[in-house]
Amino acid sequence: MDELDSAIIAHLQRDARQTNRELARTLGIAPSTCLERVRALRNRGVLTGFHAAVDLRKLGLRLQALLSVQVRPLSREVIEGFKTYVAALPEVLSVFVVAGNDDFLVHVAVEDADQLHAFLMDRLSQRREVIGFRSSVIYQHVNSAVGGPVPGVN
Repeated sequence: MDELDSAIIAHLQRDARQTNRELARTLGIAPSTCLERVRALRNRGVLTGFHAAVDLRKLGLRLQALLSVQVRPLSREVIEGFKTYVAALPEVLSVFVVAGNDDFLVHVAVEDADQLHAFLMDRLSQRREVIGFRSSVIYQHVNSAVGGPVPGVN
């Protein structure tokens, strides 16, 4: 990756809907060069997709929480099985496999506290491998850049 690749990524993180011509003009390069670079970044797996930011509250999902989950026995099979199960649930936004006292952090969005309680009782506590969980309600969430800071770009 060079400085141009880093600049392309930074600009796409701010606005992935801009046209190739707009991006090329902003960067001071030819549209064909810009398109070539973006394609190369996608082919190398640096750019993995383009996403829409959604206001969950406007969709009626007013409550977000982080769930700390412990599973046993700790084995690759149990970790992969639970990860696959929980990631497919419609309330789940993100799943993190972590080290430490907990095995997973699960980010969920639901309508209200009653729906969170139902999720915990009906979805998590029913799983045999789950030996414990805690929930932390998110009061505020500040988004950072989609992929974090890009090296070489201020």
